[in-house]
Amino acid sequence: MSQPSYSHGTSDLSLLGQTIGQNLRHVASVVPHREALVDVPSGCRWTYGEFDEEVGTLARGLIAAGIDKGDRVGIWSPNNPEWVLLQYATAEIGAILVNVNPAYRTHELSYALRHSGVKLLISAVAYKTSDYRGMVEEVRGDLPALERVIYLGTDEWTALSAAGAALDPSRLVSRMAALSPDDPINIQYTSGTTGFPKGATLSHHNILNNGFFIGELCRYSEIDRVCVPVPFYHCFGMVLGNLAITTHGACIVIPAPVFDPRATLEAVQAEHCTSLYGVPTMFIAELGLPDFSSYDLTSLRTGIMAGSPCPVEVMKRVVSEMHMDEVTICYGMTETSPVSAQTRYDEELDRRVSTVGRVHPHIEVKIVDPDTGLTVPRGTPGELCTRGYSVMLGYWEEPDRTAEVIDAARWMHTGDLATMDEAGYVNIVGRIKDMVIRGGENLYPREIEEFLYGHPDIEDVQVIGVPDVKYGEELCAWVKPRPGSTLTEEGVRDFCRGKLAHHKIPRYVRFADGFPMTVTGKIQKFKMRETSIAELDLEAASTTETA
Repeated sequence: MSQPSYSHGTSDLSLLGQTIGQNLRHVASVVPHREALVDVPSGCRWTYGEFDEEVGTLARGLIAAGIDKGDRVGIWSPNNPEWVLLQYATAEIGAILVNVNPAYRTHELSYALRHSGVKLLISAVAYKTSDYRGMVEEVRGDLPALERVIYLGTDEWTALSAAGAALDPSRLVSRMAALSPDDPINIQYTSGTTGFPKGATLSHHNILNNGFFIGELCRYSEIDRVCVPVPFYHCFGMVLGNLAITTHGACIVIPAPVFDPRATLEAVQAEHCTSLYGVPTMFIAELGLPDFSSYDLTSLRTGIMAGSPCPVEVMKRVVSEMHMDEVTICYGMTETSPVSAQTRYDEELDRRVSTVGRVHPHIEVKIVDPDTGLTVPRGTPGELCTRGYSVMLGYWEEPDRTAEVIDAARWMHTGDLATMDEAGYVNIVGRIKDMVIRGGENLYPREIEEFLYGHPDIEDVQVIGVPDVKYGEELCAWVKPRPGSTLTEEGVRDFCRGKLAHHKIPRYVRFADGFPMTVTGKIQKFKMRETSIAELDLEAASTTETA
């Protein structure tokens, strides 16, 4: 009889019983002269000693501004050093940092600030075509809790630090002593596809420990330099990025305010980075640069690919062409701080490129039948659930929505379909909502995408389900061809014939220059479905009633 799909992560290392501020102070005392933060666009650099001092000054400035423990402080900005300083400064005083998506427009901005009750907003003035100041002023009248807005780069921002420099340091010492690792420290809004986003509320204990063990599995130390082109507002940037790095005395390298493939590779080359992060679409963009081969990436050793399903062929190219022999895949979600499973550097390549690895230290995972809740045998698809220190405190002020995803035994139900093999390796086969049911057959788009990545003329591909009167659903492949290719719809289907079962061959093939996605690179399949229904004239099929 097969084992149940359950596993727990053991470790010789204990969980950290610290606050984020205590951990930073400790690391800075051990490696004060190592570089902590480099901002490539401005050329600014901070050692750990300097970074710790800057964070402390900003923390005291927040105290002088009247920010108390538990108050919400919003940050609305693309990546920059100030974002990082504020992340650690708010943690040191026990304020709850509210991450606001830089891509938000007024409706979304108003909701996040009002829902979380932000008291102080730190914001960029503008970026590219986004007039942040104008949007803040447009919604400010709808935000009764918002007392003050400080714009980065202005005299008011400078005055905040000046006030901190003038405040008695004992005020910060007293504040830090009154904090518990279990205090809420961060609200991250999840990008839902329906309804309003939910504010996942995370503690010091949640995200500090998750960052630490991510860094452990990447084998980080003070000699590592990590290029972070993913956004800080997202858990990828602030936990897998900043906290995994600073807990090991390594260096955060900011290549640009927002992702730019050329700027990223230039930063890796110039700063001799040993690690590089990205979602799959970022790595695809970097590998696709016409002059990719001209960049010296030999300093790279490792990195993380995460955020959305990682195509096997892309992973293999990252290993072979970007010198990232120890690259790792992380799997998780905002509500679990975020990582629950990760591949290890010393595993065979096939394991590292075709699974999301094994369960993280001090965490449990199981795969259950979505209908019965019972754990399924290994090798059987089901919903992935996770439990442990990393599970969020809950959705901010929404106990009912929290209860929908965290059961009475504190298992977080991820909504992801997964399998676990006999050795405990987890493979994500799709989202429960993404699964396509064609004529009673359960089809997993991820399997078909992985196959199509093997086509020499396909640069990227996404597979979705679209309505069909006869079968209920049919498959539609959105294909991004390689430049200069002459790929046709029939050519894509011919590639599948004889290798995939007939019902797995996409009925529809649509060519696209790119896919709709969030700012963090997550593909928005619901938007692709809406577009496909309209373009393929499937409105009638979409309204067919079913039992």
